[in-house]
Amino acid sequence: MIGAGIFAAFAPAAAAAGGGLFIGLLVAAFVAYCNATSSAQLAARYPTSGGTYVYGREQLGPWPGYLAGWGFVVGKTASAAAMALTVATYLVPDPWRIPVALVAVWGLALVNLRGITRTAQLTRLIVALVLVVLAALVVANLTQGDPQRFTELAGANGGVYGILQSAGLLFFAFAGYARIATMGEEVIEPRRTIPRAITIALVSTVALYAIVAVSLVAVLGIEGIAATPAPLAAAAEATGWPGLPAVVRVGAALAALGALLAALTGLGRTSLAMAREGDLPRPLAQVDPVHQVPRRAELVIAIAVSLLVLVGDLRGVIGFSSFGVLLYYTVANASAYTQGPADRRYPKVLQVLGMVGCLVLVATLPWQSGIAGVGVFAVGIGVRAVRLRLADRAG
Repeated sequence: MIGAGIFAAFAPAAAAAGGGLFIGLLVAAFVAYCNATSSAQLAARYPTSGGTYVYGREQLGPWPGYLAGWGFVVGKTASAAAMALTVATYLVPDPWRIPVALVAVWGLALVNLRGITRTAQLTRLIVALVLVVLAALVVANLTQGDPQRFTELAGANGGVYGILQSAGLLFFAFAGYARIATMGEEVIEPRRTIPRAITIALVSTVALYAIVAVSLVAVLGIEGIAATPAPLAAAAEATGWPGLPAVVRVGAALAALGALLAALTGLGRTSLAMAREGDLPRPLAQVDPVHQVPRRAELVIAIAVSLLVLVGDLRGVIGFSSFGVLLYYTVANASAYTQGPADRRYPKVLQVLGMVGCLVLVATLPWQSGIAGVGVFAVGIGVRAVRLRLADRAG
């Protein structure tokens, strides 16, 4: 969750919400909390790979589960390519960006192939380094900032629609907790560990994002945040601290690497679950007997991400990614709502609010994201419908 989103999502969110940025952040956090409680409740009942793809199949039926899995795989594959390009953008000039992005994809894919223990170790290291960078930036921003900047919060409001759109865009930065629930087969005591991990991760990340947002306003103001695609780097330059801009660039690259690592891990596990049910080619369901990872699924995902990297700059997929993930969580909330008293950990009202919140945020995303999302889901529906028809004829 502490990945590239914190370096990229504030700019479009500020442009949409204006002085309502912090309200948008709170809305995104609340919807994420509702979704997190649903994911935690479902993960305790189904401690297996696949996340909401499995939950939807078990609680609602094959079609809702498939749509959740399809949205996750397609959206996160594009996001993974964007994260790889973000790494390269912060580290090297243009001619070298695609080669460096490909190295990032395959380097992390090889880490994943060594097993979840290696993945967790590298993730801890990356997050620790990114937190150090963010702490340095926050201190510099708050000591060098101008308190008068906060008056802009009252005078520049994007309205209700703008605030909701900013919440949908900021949701992109919170979505990492879905990855926790996709790895139920590789976690010790998953019924206890996964719900706890999801809650702790969400609360900690919301607090961190709020602190970073306050520090950005202190230095750049709302208009300054909206005016640059890299507000954290711009804030570092504005502070005048020697060396800080370079440190922030390295931190952004590390954060993007962390997001890429998490995306590849979750994609492999969801693909594994879908292949087991025949919703993706069944050979992808093979698990490596030594490292206990879905080797074939991991390799196919790495190839798909690499092909998207070769297409060019995909950093504009924030809205599209949010579209897929919000619909993914709509299915999660609906699945948790249908669980009985024996599995219930949270009141049903949270699942209702989560469903409504997800659908509202989807409706307020930029129209380009909506058209792309509807098109991709239409393709997914067509693929499964054709496969089922062929299976019926063969039977």
